[in-house]
Amino acid sequence: MDTIASLFSFITWPVSWVIVQFHKLYGAIFGPDTGWAWGLSIVSLVIVIRVCLIPLFVKQIKSTRNMQVLQPKMKAIQERYKNDKQRQSEEMMKLYKETGTNPLSSCLPILAQSPFFFALYHVLSNIASGKEIGAMNQALVDSARQAHIFGAPIAAKFMDSPDKVAALDASLNSVRIVTAIMIVMMSASQFFTQRQLMTKNVDLTVKTPYMQQQKMLMYIFPVIFAVMGINFPVGVLVYWLTTNVWTLGQQMYVINQNPTPGSKAQEQYLTRLLKSVTTHGEVRGRTRRGAVKRLVEKGSNRNEIERKFITGLAKAGLAAEADGSVVKSDVPAAEADGTAAKRQQPKRQTKAKRQTASTPGPAKAVTAKTSLEKSAEAQDAEPASGGKSASGSARQAKSGQRKGPQRPKHPTKK
Repeated sequence: MDTIASLFSFITWPVSWVIVQFHKLYGAIFGPDTGWAWGLSIVSLVIVIRVCLIPLFVKQIKSTRNMQVLQPKMKAIQERYKNDKQRQSEEMMKLYKETGTNPLSSCLPILAQSPFFFALYHVLSNIASGKEIGAMNQALVDSARQAHIFGAPIAAKFMDSPDKVAALDASLNSVRIVTAIMIVMMSASQFFTQRQLMTKNVDLTVKTPYMQQQKMLMYIFPVIFAVMGINFPVGVLVYWLTTNVWTLGQQMYVINQNPTPGSKAQEQYLTRLLKSVTTHGEVRGRTRRGAVKRLVEKGSNRNEIERKFITGLAKAGLAAEADGSVVKSDVPAAEADGTAAKRQQPKRQTKAKRQTASTPGPAKAVTAKTSLEKSAEAQDAEPASGGKSASGSARQAKSGQRKGPQRPKHPTKK
């Protein structure tokens, strides 16, 4: 760890200078040699760094959401070119370029913090050795060595030997208890940060391997932090615990105010927004007006949660405008949602009704034909001469005798 930290020695002086400036402020309040003065100086360093990294955090959120949206397309490319890795990579890069997505953007805040993290580790390691470092002279180093946070020196580690801990004027049990509690809190904050992201701010309609990877990281990261934490000085644990808490709070704010479309957080947000709008009859707040404006711009591309919100406004007699405001409206819910009612298919008519409808003039009643009428029609259809009977015989009709079947004579008239 010391070798890696020495690679970032170029930023050691700015980090130590920031700590010294905050130490002057807090030292005047709590005393220059107290753990509060030095501990709050480290916490303030974290806050300064994280405020500077807010633009990168916003970029990380956009990149993460774009990656979630692209997962179905990426999966299709992998299945289509599973036997051609080169073509698969080319298509992936083309997809990233067309959508303006950078897979590394989701790691930007962590990568940007790394130099400051290792620089602080380098500063605290020199404090533990009693050496001057950066903007800290020997007097400040000695003052920092005397600072204890709940009985543990800020330069002590969980794995330090009893002799090294005694040289810092502390007991080994106190150091290990404090560091163990801080390691557990650091790992727990990392776990809840990732869990909050996976359970609330992920589009539940997208089921891809990327989501499974994120779920695995939710359990892997805390374990990594716990293993590495035993080699961190107390001051570095304060730094990392503070940055984890900051990330958790910052992410919670983003989830509540700008959730991912299709996620559970969006459903909860739009439910609260609908209740507020229907209660007050207007959209209060610039952020909320921006959210309504984006829903209007989506039009027919809204997801199920967003359509439910628009329908809820219509049921309350309101309609969303393009500028994010709402006005009174009598438009039915189906039309407000942009979905028309399904066209009713006409019932299938019988053959007799269709024939009647196709006959010009007034409709005629259709009655069933008797057997005699059917037989008469069959006789009329036969040719006058030379025709064959229904039985296939070619019997010729006698002269003067009526064609067709003859009526049998009465038995008395023979």
